[in-house]
Amino acid sequence: MSDNIKTKAISVFEEFKNTHSDIVAVLDGIHVDKGHVMVSVGVDPSQGSKLEDYRQSLEASLSDLEDIKSATVVLTAETKSDAAGKKISDQDMLARPIAPQVKNIIAVASGKGGVGKSTVAANLALAFADQGYKTGLVDADIYGPSQHRMMGVSDRIEGSHDRTLTPLEAHGIKFISIGSMIEEDRPVIWRGPMVQTAVLQFFRDVIWGDMDVLVVDLPPGTGDAHMTLAQKIPLTGAVVVSTPQDIALIDARKAVGMFKKMDVPILGIIENMSQHICSNCGHSEDIFGHEGARTEAEKQGIPFLGALALDRDIRMAGDEGTPLYKRAPEHPVSQMFKGIAKDILTTEKAA
Repeated sequence: MSDNIKTKAISVFEEFKNTHSDIVAVLDGIHVDKGHVMVSVGVDPSQGSKLEDYRQSLEASLSDLEDIKSATVVLTAETKSDAAGKKISDQDMLARPIAPQVKNIIAVASGKGGVGKSTVAANLALAFADQGYKTGLVDADIYGPSQHRMMGVSDRIEGSHDRTLTPLEAHGIKFISIGSMIEEDRPVIWRGPMVQTAVLQFFRDVIWGDMDVLVVDLPPGTGDAHMTLAQKIPLTGAVVVSTPQDIALIDARKAVGMFKKMDVPILGIIENMSQHICSNCGHSEDIFGHEGARTEAEKQGIPFLGALALDRDIRMAGDEGTPLYKRAPEHPVSQMFKGIAKDILTTEKAA
C-alpha cells in the first residue's frame, strides 16, 4: 500500500511540474505512514509568493487521492543549478551525526499539558543565552507547536539543496519549530513514525553550528517524541515542569519515571503557577496549591529548581512574541529563571 501511495504521489508531482513549468521544483522525498503522506519539494526561493499557492495546490491534490488520509507538503530552498545536479541520498542523510557541535541538550518535559512547559522552555533558553552561552531552542511538540509564536517570528524555515534546515533566530537564540514549516491553523495528522522522523531531523538535519546549550520543548506525556529523544539523542538531562496540584504531579511522576528508565539524568523539577499575587492589593493566593512539586522532588531524591508565580506578565509577554525574560529581565519571575538556569548548569556539571 505504501509503495502504491508513493507512486500516486510521484505522478501528481510530475503532473504539477508539467503544468507549472514556470516553477523550479524537485522532489526531495516522500514519507508515507498508514495513509498519511509528507512530501518534501525543493524550489527556487527567488520565485517568491507564488510558491505558497503552488504548495497549497499540490497539497490539496495529494489529499484528494484515494487511500491518502492526509498530505503535508514542505518546501525546501533549491536553486536551478542544484535542481540539475546530484541529490543527496536518504542513506547519506541517515549517516549524519546527531547535533555534533552541541555540548549540552536539555529536555524540558511535563507529564501533563497546560502546566506552562513551553513558557518555561523559552524563558530558560533566553536565561542561558543571557549568561553568555550559545543557545538554541527545539520545539519538539509536533502536534501543538508554540515556540514560533513565543519567539514572535512568522518567517518560514527554509531547507537547502543538501536537505539541511537553517534555524530561525530571535532574541539572541536560534530555534526551530514545525509551526514555522506549515500553516499555523493546519492540524498535523501524523502517526508515530512520522513524528519520530520529524523530531530526529531537528537534531540531525538542522545546521546548529557551535552550541553550548540546546533546550528541547517536549510535548506533554510520554509518547513517541520522548522515546526518540531518550533513545537516539545524547541528552545531558531533563527538567520536569509541574503545577503544585496533585492531578498534575501524578503525570509529572510518570515523566520522571520514564526518564529514569531511559537512564536520562533528571536535572530537577520546576513548580510553575505556584502562587498568584494580586496586582492590585498584593495578596498571595495558592490557586493550584503550593510546594507540591518541592515535596515530590524530595520524595524522588532529585533537585527542586524553584517555584514560579502565576503572573499575568508571563502570559502577555509570550502572546506578544517576546518572552518575559527578554521583555523584562529584572522582573521577579525573570530573576527566578536566571537562578534556575544557573542551578541546571551546576547540576549538570556535578553529575
